[in-house]
Amino acid sequence: MSRNVIVEGFLLFVVFIWALNFSVVKYSLDEIDPVTFNAFRFSLAIIFIWVVVFIRRIKIRVDPKDWLKLIGLALLGNLIYQMLFIFGIDRTFSANAAVMLGTIPVWTALFSHLFFEEKLTRIRGIGVFFAFAGVALIMGGGEEGFNPGAQSVTGDLIIVLAAMVFATFTLLSKSFLTKYTPIELSTVVMTVGGAGLIIAAIPGLIRLEYQEISLPAYGGALYSGVFAIGVAYLAWNYGIRQVGAVRTSTFQNLVPVLGVILGYLLLGETLTIMQYFGAASVILGIVLARWR
Repeated sequence: MSRNVIVEGFLLFVVFIWALNFSVVKYSLDEIDPVTFNAFRFSLAIIFIWVVVFIRRIKIRVDPKDWLKLIGLALLGNLIYQMLFIFGIDRTFSANAAVMLGTIPVWTALFSHLFFEEKLTRIRGIGVFFAFAGVALIMGGGEEGFNPGAQSVTGDLIIVLAAMVFATFTLLSKSFLTKYTPIELSTVVMTVGGAGLIIAAIPGLIRLEYQEISLPAYGGALYSGVFAIGVAYLAWNYGIRQVGAVRTSTFQNLVPVLGVILGYLLLGETLTIMQYFGAASVILGIVLARWR
């Protein structure tokens, strides 16, 4: 068996982890409030990444001139984004969240065109159009139509905003990746941003009735923190090193597809026909927006 086949197997495993994470998080939020759940999973993720840093004997050195910018980056990518993500998925279907969050590459391409040097090609521009059309179909194609008062529409809007924030975080991170390795940068921003999430959750952590939470709900926090954030990150970067960023990124297109399927199989979520068409349009837009 060739190395590429093994690497691609790893990448498919990561895609499954990320797609399943939407259903796992949605399930756990029935018992744990969003802010507290974020604190649980990020505490585990921070412990995991520092264990990896210790085992691999990685020395985290930060230029003092970069600290203020890195703190801002951490608050954007691991505090604001994670708060939006968790409150969004709490208010909508896991399938919707998987598709909406899948638009991150679309927003990245659009923001890069508007504010950075990389411009949209014609194919990528068509991809942006299909993605936006799909988002509109998902939001307006529910049983209540486009009703801003509907909980799922509110959740959809929050998830779209989360995707926009993470796209901005991605673009701003690029300048630091010329100076720091991915694991160095991730360790710093995850620790700083995660600390913010934990501090924000202190009132909820004090009030929480821990004995009333089921083991599967706790397991959801463990899965989301250790696997969806920690293990998946390391495996994904291993894939980038072995087969390249372009080939690796194509696997990410499968996340919203699997997210919709797993939401139906595990949580019994059903969308309207128009919303399924919208999901297909978004996925097509994501593929075209990544086209090279």
